[in-house]
Amino acid sequence: MAGCTELLCRAKPYVAMISLQFGYAGMNIITKVSLTNGMSHYVLVVYRHAFATLSIAPFALILERKVRPAMTKWVFLQIFVLGLLGSVVITDHDELLIVAPNKLILNFYRPVIDQNLYYLGLKLTSPTFSCAMSNILPAMTFVIALLCRMEKVNLKKVMYQAKVVGTLVTVAGAMVMTLYKGPILEMVWSQHGNSGASNSQPTAESSSKEWFLGSIFLILATLAWASLFAVTLKQYSAQLSLTTWICFVGTLQAIAVTLVMEHEPSVWSIGFDMNLLAAAYAGIVTSSVAYYVQGLVIEKRGPVFASAFSPLMMIIVAILGSFILNEKIYLGGVVGGVLIVLGLYSVLWGKYKENKEKREMEAMSLPLALQESRGCQRANRDIETSTGV
Repeated sequence: MAGCTELLCRAKPYVAMISLQFGYAGMNIITKVSLTNGMSHYVLVVYRHAFATLSIAPFALILERKVRPAMTKWVFLQIFVLGLLGSVVITDHDELLIVAPNKLILNFYRPVIDQNLYYLGLKLTSPTFSCAMSNILPAMTFVIALLCRMEKVNLKKVMYQAKVVGTLVTVAGAMVMTLYKGPILEMVWSQHGNSGASNSQPTAESSSKEWFLGSIFLILATLAWASLFAVTLKQYSAQLSLTTWICFVGTLQAIAVTLVMEHEPSVWSIGFDMNLLAAAYAGIVTSSVAYYVQGLVIEKRGPVFASAFSPLMMIIVAILGSFILNEKIYLGGVVGGVLIVLGLYSVLWGKYKENKEKREMEAMSLPLALQESRGCQRANRDIETSTGV
């Protein structure tokens, strides 16, 4: 009995991360259907963060009523910027280099600029392509950290070689997916999905120009997200309240952007349809439950473990997309996707080795520091004894 309990405890992080990939995949599929049916991506961002705010606020009010710090002008200004660009609450920029948010609670949100770019790219390309491009985030963040001199590279060490090579391979994969489609690959499940496609509305094939433009939007969305490692809010310890504030401010900013970009009042209308499902699913499931669960997994097993499951979402979306959306799978997409995954794991392996080396060095330096401290104490006692104090 004890063995079964221990086995279940060990399996929990794996089950949680696999379930999360299915949840994220569902969000991409549902969102693609909604955008294809004509929903404005600006409006979708508004409703998504409105649902996220409403779902998180009650827990923040109840669970953090005694620990919530006072809101200052400086903190609110930071929240405003995070709501506009997206947000990451981190304790160490190294964690973000492997797509890791705060270890303890709701991790990161991607409000106005980032999400609008991502949804626009998703609308012009495909869910599988969008998921594949999101896997270049660790490489993008590594490059930005190098440019900002927050990351040092010693090419004599294998770990740094792995990160550099992984970054180059990831970028190569993204370029292949963007610039080369190749022939359509006929899959067994795709043929099955095509036979029943008449019962669902298939997505229109994007033109080459739209596909390239969508690729640019997805890359810009990834860059906007990766650039957030420099923004921290360490001084605001109530994470649920912080997340609620960011989602609320992001909602207001998204409303302002939508009013500027969309001039037809009809775009705001939403009923009990796929548009409502897309907004509610993204806001409640993806922006609340999923990020909270991911934060718990990161706390238990670390950020590298959580990031290692992200390619699974791409595979799930590819299979579901061929069934539900009649999405075509191209040779260029498969080759580029494989390169991106290989590059991702190379970067993650290098980061894992780097973190392991840091922990070993800290473990070695701690006894030395204790010995030095004890030596100083003995020297002080000897001085006091010799001076008769």
